[in-house]
Amino acid sequence: MCGTFFVPYSYLRFMLDNYAIADQFSLLSKLMDIHQENSFKSKSYASAAFSIEKLPVQLSTVPKTELATLKGIGASTANKIIEILETGKLSALEELISKTPPGILEMMQIKGLGPKKISTIWKEMGIESIGELLYACNENRLLLFKGFGEKTQKNVSDAISFYLKHQGHYLYAEIEEYANHLMNTLKSEFKNNNWAFVGPFSRQVPTIEQLSLITDTPSTLVEQFMLDNEFQIIKTTGLTTVFKGKEEVSIEINSSESKDYITASFKLTGSNAFIDKWTALFPLSLESSSSEEEIFNKAGVKHIPSFLREDPNIIEISKSIELNDIISTKEIKGIIHTHSDWSDGINTVEEMAKACKDDGFEYLVISDHSKSAFYANGLTEERIKAQHQYIEELNQKYAPFKIFKSIECDILNDGSLDYSDAMLSTFDLVIASVHSNLKMNEEKAMQRLIKAIENPYTRILGHPTGRLLLSREGYPVDHDKLIDACIANKVVIEINAHPRRLDLDWKWIMKAQDKGALFSINPDAHSIEGYKDIRYGVLASQKGLLKASSNLSSFSLTVFEAFLTTYK
Repeated sequence: MCGTFFVPYSYLRFMLDNYAIADQFSLLSKLMDIHQENSFKSKSYASAAFSIEKLPVQLSTVPKTELATLKGIGASTANKIIEILETGKLSALEELISKTPPGILEMMQIKGLGPKKISTIWKEMGIESIGELLYACNENRLLLFKGFGEKTQKNVSDAISFYLKHQGHYLYAEIEEYANHLMNTLKSEFKNNNWAFVGPFSRQVPTIEQLSLITDTPSTLVEQFMLDNEFQIIKTTGLTTVFKGKEEVSIEINSSESKDYITASFKLTGSNAFIDKWTALFPLSLESSSSEEEIFNKAGVKHIPSFLREDPNIIEISKSIELNDIISTKEIKGIIHTHSDWSDGINTVEEMAKACKDDGFEYLVISDHSKSAFYANGLTEERIKAQHQYIEELNQKYAPFKIFKSIECDILNDGSLDYSDAMLSTFDLVIASVHSNLKMNEEKAMQRLIKAIENPYTRILGHPTGRLLLSREGYPVDHDKLIDACIANKVVIEINAHPRRLDLDWKWIMKAQDKGALFSINPDAHSIEGYKDIRYGVLASQKGLLKASSNLSSFSLTVFEAFLTTYK
């Protein structure tokens, strides 16, 4: 195997699709602004990036001669797209990158720092790294420059601290394909040995800092193989070695004697807290066991799947619940919370419906954005009426499959919803979500959310904390009060399945489910491709012991319609 066999995880999933191409135009636009170059061209490249993201077809499938005829794509943009498709690069972008200090490029990852502010930081303050910028914030130096008030300086400082804290972390969905590719490669090379994932990845943790594996392959052979494939040794402790390749992903490989492989694998799979409690309760179960089943049998405990070996309390909990009842992807019957090209989605409602039906689902809930989300082409009252008529026509065409009329309705700053009651009553169900004014203290957030939950037309509370994993903490909420309010008002709590959200967090699912809360695993899909994210919502929900009976999107069409009728 040669060193180029491993490719960056980010490209494994998104290799030269429209988003990757749009990213290059977007980066070009931002760098031009940072370098204070032609503002007209900069805006045109930003516009091109926006248009490319919204295209209903992949640019790689369009004949080169037809690229310039696509909406939002002119001759100049078309030529640059051809260059990207043929070379994987954009020369104009490469030239600007070569003129930009690495620290300035890294600064672009900091939330709240736009190109113009970065330009000021670089050109006027003489700062070229995140570390320098954080120090400058601590010294209140930003306050001396136009556009940087005390509030802005604090936000920049907080954003840098968050970024530095999460460097080297990856979303489970981002790292999964790379991880599986790595595992398959190692298993192929060492066919006669055992290999398995352990640690956070084996437990389906939503964000991963390091991939951990265990093998009974001799450590000398593993080390030589990794070195031959251009991996570097970061550190070695006993029989554990951490490697890094060109992709910069930290890979921990634990070597074990074959006779100790099962016990070592068990100990490395569970969290430290889980293993500490297990060892204290059942020390003899780990001696000379030939399988995981034997370990559990010796302890007299039901088999606990690896994804549940996070909280040590699961050992006691497993005695009183049926672990086989945990939700699986095959139990999702309908797709709830999707966006079409009526707002900021890529596909038409019909395309979304047909793909949903072809995938074996029984129904689709179209929930385009409401009017306050002007940035997402939110629907006016007039457009809602037109969309509803369109959906009725499609329902006649695709019956018994059914499309439900929904809206992802903005929760306004005072907690009210974005439309009048008369308009809200025309939807089959309303998903209420916060999208703006996210900087709230807990008191403000709870007032806003509770008022929305108490609105008689709210049926689902969308992404309850507004978090974006590895990017944004989310506004502070009192989870217990939030859950109780949803139960009292018969409002479903969304488990937003987008890998960057996974909100509500799995840690609150079991407690809320025991209280009688109803959840809904929803992909928040903005394209047909987004349906696949349901799987990540299920993986996270499994960690919270969610049952299909407590998940709205697991209801059959008949049961789902009855549910909606009950609360109409």
